[in-house]
Amino acid sequence: MEILASRMLIRPADYPKSVAFYRDQIGLAIAREYNGGTVFYAGQSLLELAGHGEPSAAGMPVGRAERRDVAVGRAERRDIAVGRAERRDVALWLQVRDVGAAQTELAGRGVTIARPAREEPWGLHEMHVTDPDGILLIFVEVPPTHPLRRDVRD
Repeated sequence: MEILASRMLIRPADYPKSVAFYRDQIGLAIAREYNGGTVFYAGQSLLELAGHGEPSAAGMPVGRAERRDVAVGRAERRDIAVGRAERRDVALWLQVRDVGAAQTELAGRGVTIARPAREEPWGLHEMHVTDPDGILLIFVEVPPTHPLRRDVRD
């Protein structure tokens, strides 16, 4: 099998708020828009925000929620405690040329920096931001001498 393309799909709790965040605060360019969705360029990948379908787990409101199980015709109530807190089950890894400059630029646009830029034990320079649904965005600078910069193919 040959994978021809890929994209990340997010179903946010507040679609307009998330579109504004990724477009205006993060600065991603729009690749295309359709009724109920926006696709952004994200380096060599795409990020799609879908305003249709059920929200991702982080997109569910904090508190009690009702979910209707159509197959058996019953309603189920359960507690959902996710809300705005940073999620640990998914993250977007976004490589930038200069993570310090990216941090300054994002802070200038009003983005809250969850964790300032620093060098990690594995040699990458990383800075963290969370989106309106609590999804972690890891901005990464790969130093010139890091193994990720080397072509290991023969």
